[in-house]
Amino acid sequence: MIKKKEKRFIEKETHSYQYGTIIILVDLQTGVHYLHTWSAQGNGLTPLLDENGEVVIEKVQE
Repeated sequence: MIKKKEKRFIEKETHSYQYGTIIILVDLQTGVHYLHTWSAQGNGLTPLLDENGEVVIEKVQE
């Protein structure tokens, strides 16, 4: 029997536009935020950076 896994990522924000979508994902294990973009031409995933160029990390609740 397959065990149901806890979710590792949550969608913190979603913004839809005419030709695509921007999603902010949060890794629940590390607290790292990711920027996921999707459009008809392709998609991308990168760590979200703050104004100082540092990766955005949120404290993870245990």
